[in-house]
Amino acid sequence: MCGSYHWPSMTGPIIDADTGPNTVEDVAAGLRSVGYLPGESTALVSYLASKLGKPILVEGPAGVGKTELAKALAQFLDRRLVRLQCYEGLDEAKALYEWNYRKQLLRIQAEADGAGWQEVQDDIFGAEFLLQRPLMAAIAAEEPVVLLIDEIDKTDQEFEAMLLELLSDFQLSIPELGLFEARTRPVVLLTSNNTRELTEALKRRCLYLWLDYPSLEHELEIVKLHAPELGDAVARKLVEVIAMVRELDLKKPPSIAESIDWARALLLLGADDIDGRVFTETLSIIVKHRTDLDVVAERVGVKLGFGAASAG
Repeated sequence: MCGSYHWPSMTGPIIDADTGPNTVEDVAAGLRSVGYLPGESTALVSYLASKLGKPILVEGPAGVGKTELAKALAQFLDRRLVRLQCYEGLDEAKALYEWNYRKQLLRIQAEADGAGWQEVQDDIFGAEFLLQRPLMAAIAAEEPVVLLIDEIDKTDQEFEAMLLELLSDFQLSIPELGLFEARTRPVVLLTSNNTRELTEALKRRCLYLWLDYPSLEHELEIVKLHAPELGDAVARKLVEVIAMVRELDLKKPPSIAESIDWARALLLLGADDIDGRVFTETLSIIVKHRTDLDVVAERVGVKLGFGAASAG
């Protein structure tokens, strides 16, 4: 079979269901309205992606808000979020589609005696026998979606190559059916923790955004947004401590989400300062490896004048 195939109830080329944000400032304000505080480059690249129809490759260390950006864009744009969580060994059947073999077998068994193979083949290899996985679900959606391909660096180069058609033309080729074209254009984000170098072919198809840990003032703003009852002095001390911890050579530096968790924990404990006792008792909220606990308790504790208190 060949040619271009349109999903049932879908006709015509890719169209935009809405005009989207009109300015970079609209994007920044929209993301802020749903609890995500973007930097200037984040708002700019998100705006360009919505207008140019280009995917965004978002790279940076773990825990800087890459996945949250996709969630915030979906909420701000009022779109459904379709997420593909990548992992080593991910294949097309889990990412794109697979055939519903049980349903096909039942259809073959129900076929009248004497039916030829060609007739049965044409019948069972139809869209109604496809099991949609995230990438195909995004292409098949009748309403525009935000497609998140999370941690693409955990897959291999063969998987990246499989994505190129989708990222370039928002279409997928199925050997038995032909070309499946999307009707609406998804906003696509690919995230990477930069654990391996991605191919140039994939990078060429994307706008690029590097997210790093925020500045002290930016993180303070984020913490205050999510824990507004926390006192200004303790909130500032919190982000200062977090910055000290991230400067150490740790297995896992604390993420922004863990900064927020620590702020909320301090609120629940009624802490109006981060003294030696509070620091030691709550350290496991921001540090998640046993060896890291010892390093942070000793080195940051000394800097804060708490001594080398045990983190156990």
